[in-house]
Amino acid sequence: MALYAIGDLHLSLGTDKPMDVFGGPWENYIEKIKDGFLKLKDEDTIIICGDTSWAMNIKEALNDFKFIESFRGRKILLKGNHDYWWEGVGKMKRILSENNLRSIDFLHNNFFIYENFAICGTRGWFCEEECGSEHDAKIIRRECMRLESSLKDVGNIEKLCFLHYPPKTKTYECCEIIEVMQKHDVRYCAYGHLHGKGINTAFIGDYAGIYFELISADYLNFSPKLIAPPQYA
Repeated sequence: MALYAIGDLHLSLGTDKPMDVFGGPWENYIEKIKDGFLKLKDEDTIIICGDTSWAMNIKEALNDFKFIESFRGRKILLKGNHDYWWEGVGKMKRILSENNLRSIDFLHNNFFIYENFAICGTRGWFCEEECGSEHDAKIIRRECMRLESSLKDVGNIEKLCFLHYPPKTKTYECCEIIEVMQKHDVRYCAYGHLHGKGINTAFIGDYAGIYFELISADYLNFSPKLIAPPQYA
């Protein structure tokens, strides 16, 4: 029984937006994902940290979800900035159930228990250019509330936090998101979103009492990262 994480699969099995056009590590990426996910066992859990599918709605994303369903283990998805298919959790669960997709669930204002850990998280927010606008402030407040909702009722067990956007890079930090994690004694945070040259800006290591780790798919060569037993201690 193991816990894995990966982000940014950018599947396009029901749309015409394959990532192969970007070349480099993205060439033949669907086959790479297949190879990477083969190590999962039925009792394993994998967190998929956003940007799962390029689809514009949940029905258009069904082929991508069927692809994910085909692998062993429980899959827990959170929202990324390109997940335009994301709708109300109740509606998404209903559509997946109607299509007999039973191994997929969603991390959104909630948490999951894995052995002695709580799986918590939200999309987060990342000001890639200019920060400080009221628009950014509004989104950050909303994402902090969602993260708070995920963390507040966990109880006295270790919390593992999963985000799409990096709360900390070499040149930037989202103080508000970090403060919520500190408030709830989070010691580990995995994030995605960064690709290509952006990977060079990733912060990996200890900061503010939290170990940060990048788990975007192309950074991991499309092979899910083992999270538990803890690799950060």
